[in-house]
Amino acid sequence: MRMRRILAWTLAILLTGCAGEAVTDMHETQPSSDTSHQAAGLPRLEDGAFIADDGARLPMRAWLPAGPVKAVALALHGFNDYSNAFQDQGAAWEKAGIATYAYDQRGFGWAPERGRWAGTRRMAQDMAEASRLLKARYPGVPLYIVGESMGGAVAIVGASGTAGADKPAADGYILMAPAVWGRTSMNVFERMALWITDSLAPGWTLTGQSLRILASDNIEMLRELGRDPLVIKSTRVDTIAGLVDLMSLALQSGPRFDQKMLLLYGAHDELIPAAPMREFVQSLPPAGTDRRRIAYYPNGYHMLARDLEGSLVIADMQSWMLHPKAPLPSGMDVEPPLAAARNPGI
Repeated sequence: MRMRRILAWTLAILLTGCAGEAVTDMHETQPSSDTSHQAAGLPRLEDGAFIADDGARLPMRAWLPAGPVKAVALALHGFNDYSNAFQDQGAAWEKAGIATYAYDQRGFGWAPERGRWAGTRRMAQDMAEASRLLKARYPGVPLYIVGESMGGAVAIVGASGTAGADKPAADGYILMAPAVWGRTSMNVFERMALWITDSLAPGWTLTGQSLRILASDNIEMLRELGRDPLVIKSTRVDTIAGLVDLMSLALQSGPRFDQKMLLLYGAHDELIPAAPMREFVQSLPPAGTDRRRIAYYPNGYHMLARDLEGSLVIADMQSWMLHPKAPLPSGMDVEPPLAAARNPGI
């Protein structure tokens, strides 16, 4: 029962997100004969889908401006979520001239191998391919990768080159509460419980419903997610272990993440703890505010863009993509060295 409670607690921390050596993802899935996989070839964009180099068809949503495109956002959703997570952002940004594209990552939404972990390298490779296709579609237009929680972790390992995949073609990154909560941040009981269960019962599923962890203060939105059949509610242990592999590698990739970046974090984030977030921020290479911005929201939860103050966060991201050197409209951006002074948790 103790092990079950520990695993359930671990799952709850990862659901909406969601030892000191380099992490290797041991949970890569093998290509299947599913009809959603077409013949392998050059990656391409189709109407309503992104086709990867191995033929996998990943459903893609797009929110496109009526007029000239000023910027492009490639959005990566969080764990057990899917591309619909960016409905509010996409609808707002298209009015400002930002084209937003979001695809269902492998194992989630309508993508192939639903419920199974595709592997860190494969997910990072998908991101790289999609970014290059969009760069080619919009030459001369700045492209930003927007990653929420797990999507943020994929963005970090892909841009850092630590996943072993091609690097994406991006002019900057927006990380919303990136999932950097890895094994080094877990206690020995949590690591042991995950290792034993992954070894003995990888197909065992958990829900974490008995936990009292609040991902957002937008209760109606959370209820809608609970009713949405495409949001995964019960998760395999080996998928959780794969996610922990990704998060661990993302945390370790901080020193190599030398990218133009806007990082957003909420004071009430109960899913990605403040300690590993602080560790990640402090490990980043030195950079000025023209290259790196951190926004801290005193009323923010984990699902920042869908919180009750989500419009504030969405406006900040929009401003940064269109005017990256200007202060954020909310005034929540601070110098990275000041983050710890303003919020002792970061």
